Amino acid sequence: MNRILVLYDSKTGNTAKMARLVAEGAAAISDTEVRLRSVAEAKPEDVAWCDGLAVGSPTNMGVLSWRMKQFWDDPMLEQWMKVDGKIACAFSSAGAWGGGMELACQSILTILINFGFLVFGLTDYAGKLTTAHYGAVTAREPREPDAQAACRLLGKRLAEWTAVYMHGRSDEHPARKTAERKGPG
Repeated sequence: MNRILVLYDSKTGNTAKMARLVAEGAAAISDTEVRLRSVAEAKPEDVAWCDGLAVGSPTNMGVLSWRMKQFWDDPMLEQWMKVDGKIACAFSSAGAWGGGMELACQSILTILINFGFLVFGLTDYAGKLTTAHYGAVTAREPREPDAQAACRLLGKRLAEWTAVYMHGRSDEHPARKTAERKGPG
């Protein structure tokens, strides 16, 4: 069973909406159990439980929120060197475009790398002008179809990678699925 944790902080509810979309995307991969936890209710055991982790935070002056940082600084410190090799990604919302959402994702990814997570971004487009190279981002709530698609794609890709690398399910590899959709030749 593939186990995905979507861990988020949300001050206005926008990042929580993104988290639900990420969880929806992860749940689209067969044999995947998804837990959705706010940082206020999460426990280090939730992180220890998962194979893959999506971390979301509101953008706070270009970095992650203090609540999310505190979770990794204090409760998670006991998990240091115990979560190596798990797969992770990031997502963030801000009050407006140009608010630093990609920087916030990078600050999340930096923390995850320090804990030994294998992190990734997306090369494929979720919409005509929407990518998630550093993670899914949006200004305010994810109202636009492309922003919603980016969140779902991030969760789906997290579940695909954990299925492939944690459970040996090569049939879930994104490149293999793309080749199968295109057909022979």
